[in-house]
Amino acid sequence: MKAYRFDTLDGLDALRLREEADPRPQRGEVLVRVRAVSLNFRDLAMPRGRYPRPCLPGLIPISDAAGEVVEVGEGVASFKVGDRVIGAFHPRWFGGDMPSTIQKDSYGAESDGWLCELKAISQEAVVRIPDSLSFEEAATLPCAGLTAWSALTGPTPIRAGHSVLVLGSGGVSIFALQLARAVGATVIATTSSDAKGEQLRAMGAAEVVNYAKDPQWGRQVRALTGGRGVDRVVEVGGPGTIAQSLRAVALGGEIASIGFLSTDNPGIDFFQLKGSGASFRNITVGDRSGLMELIRVVTATGLKPVIDRVFAFEDARAAFDHLESGTHMGKIVIRV
Repeated sequence: MKAYRFDTLDGLDALRLREEADPRPQRGEVLVRVRAVSLNFRDLAMPRGRYPRPCLPGLIPISDAAGEVVEVGEGVASFKVGDRVIGAFHPRWFGGDMPSTIQKDSYGAESDGWLCELKAISQEAVVRIPDSLSFEEAATLPCAGLTAWSALTGPTPIRAGHSVLVLGSGGVSIFALQLARAVGATVIATTSSDAKGEQLRAMGAAEVVNYAKDPQWGRQVRALTGGRGVDRVVEVGGPGTIAQSLRAVALGGEIASIGFLSTDNPGIDFFQLKGSGASFRNITVGDRSGLMELIRVVTATGLKPVIDRVFAFEDARAAFDHLESGTHMGKIVIRV
């Protein structure tokens, strides 16, 4: 089979296409012919040295994929040849408390990911995809889709009448917009582009704030809610945006902390954090049961993932470059 690996972690030029032996499924495993993978910011952060945890060189990158089962190992009862599946982002987090092995299982960081033609994997680490989604669409769900769903659910699920703030127009934010609208919530979105702002409105955003024109956009978001603030912030920016998110969130609301897209780190004002009256919940994508719940929601609502562009397998490097450009809206997919 063909597989890409980052030989070193000193930039995108280290991405190399290799010819490798085909894997064979062991007991309890299925062999998946990968049909599509989707990129996340973490896939760019690792070779750029911006990932917040240690990473190993020489691994196959990318955590999100869809494909079809082409062979089953001994003892496999959950799947048969021909089944269409996606891999769970955390292959051994099935539900309940996060397992202590979660970092060791991290695709692209400490274990081989999915940017390859074939992958042998435990039957417990994949789930079926609905007939309503193509391989390309399904490949966007394991990380971005589930992260957005986890951010909107949790101890206090978002429901009709609530308000949600999404930052930017990347994969998680677009999914959060779509899913929040699906449950009847009002969505406010931020962007630095008026053209993207119009697209966000077309997707259902009630209000759009241009953060490039107003660096104090948190106050503007609060004003748009009549001074109350939003019930949930889907916080993908990290250190560079948290201060404004604290200004935007309602008393008793929640900031769902997800990403680290921003590079600035001015620090957090403790008194602003304390005075916000909001809770702060760290999101680490989600477990297998959450992924299955998301798939049921997607099936019931007819939600269609927003794909910015699909690249060919041989153009994988160009897909990484496109992600780095920041011009995309929604997900970037590589067809294998």
